Amino acid sequence: MTNAHSSYLRLGSGAGYSGDRIDPAVELARDGQIDYLIFECLAERTIALAQQERLHHPDKGYDPLLTDRMQSVLPLMFDTDGQRRFRIISNMGAANPIAAAKHVSHIAKTLGLHGLKVAAVVGDDVLEQIRTSNDLLDNGQTPAQLGDKLVSANAYLGAAGMVEAIEAGADIILTGRVADPALFLAPLIAEFKWSWNDWEKLGTGTLVGHLLECAGQVSGGYFADPGVKDVKNLARLGFPIAQVSADGNVIITKVKGSGGQITVQTCTEQLLYEIHDPSRYLTPDVIADFSKVRFTEQAVDEIHAEGAYGQEKSGLFKVSVGYLDGYLGEGQLSYGGPNALARATLARDIVLERIAILGLEVEDLRAELIGMNSLYGNAQPPATTEPQELRLRIAGRCANPAHAKQLGNEVEALYTNGPAGGGGASKSTRQVVAVASLLWPSDRIPHAVHMETVE
Repeated sequence: MTNAHSSYLRLGSGAGYSGDRIDPAVELARDGQIDYLIFECLAERTIALAQQERLHHPDKGYDPLLTDRMQSVLPLMFDTDGQRRFRIISNMGAANPIAAAKHVSHIAKTLGLHGLKVAAVVGDDVLEQIRTSNDLLDNGQTPAQLGDKLVSANAYLGAAGMVEAIEAGADIILTGRVADPALFLAPLIAEFKWSWNDWEKLGTGTLVGHLLECAGQVSGGYFADPGVKDVKNLARLGFPIAQVSADGNVIITKVKGSGGQITVQTCTEQLLYEIHDPSRYLTPDVIADFSKVRFTEQAVDEIHAEGAYGQEKSGLFKVSVGYLDGYLGEGQLSYGGPNALARATLARDIVLERIAILGLEVEDLRAELIGMNSLYGNAQPPATTEPQELRLRIAGRCANPAHAKQLGNEVEALYTNGPAGGGGASKSTRQVVAVASLLWPSDRIPHAVHMETVE
């Protein structure tokens, strides 16, 4: 067992996405009495962008906040007697886990943490394996058809590589693409020696991972709705902790005195988040069944979770495929004061006409007035009072980067060629990295563990 806890593990969620706050993780490391600090930082587009960076900088491609996060929590990893207080697991390795492990080893060395073991779990990068495949992606194309537009292909690995790293004595484990719940399931399997075919236990561990993977969401962030679902002290939001016993007893809590709240309602909302079928939540390790999950309040900010089950895994891994899909051109301009709606509407119509005059080839064109119709379009009822401020946004995807750039230029040109009172123009052009998915047999995707030891 990792520390003094003899019958349970405490897993702390240090991040729910790449750009998440760092101070709640420091609070967990300092005050959470945790055994594992787990950072979930990898979205589908995030890894495609990381792969692009790695192409230009072979020693990069890991999470941009890796340095800041490690410098913040590594000094808290050991007590004054040199005993390890917790381990770290994270998918911040992104497109380059080995480079990430080397970088963290360097940080640890500068902090005087000699003897630390840093593991990199690899095997998720399957770009060369699927490059010529004629298997159908969920965008209706095949990898072979995408050809040179392919940027990345990363399989969602399960817990096995992380379990292997824990059993090899790793203090810090960095992965690329793994299923988010597997980050939390791995230490439970490794420490409690759960069987790989104990589907109920694996379903329970996957429930823990799903509740914690978005960090502050389950403790009141993204849940709050003033006057409807009030949450106190969101500026000091505490990130969640799962206390899990060997027999699968689960308590969701947080550091005492931290902001936010852990309630039956916050846990229920997070349970349903991004779940298509609660009775068949497909992961690499188990098909989890959350349909009978029950939450019970044991004390303030302590919720007991039970009722998760599972069945045998599918034998297929989801593969997230990143590919180049043209260029996004965008321009914005604000209008305010009397008659702002009429002036912004005229400005929009001018740009749409200019697109036709110039023959710009634009797909997925959006021409919207933020504050009026940018979210709901024509489905939103007309405003009863005329707005005093609006922001025109025109954006579209173009195969030709020059056309995308001109789209933004046409909005900026409204300064002197459009209706009165436009201001605060902004424009941008960027290459679009789109994401599609397919399923691939898991037996074709072996993992491996590389270990770095801090000298």
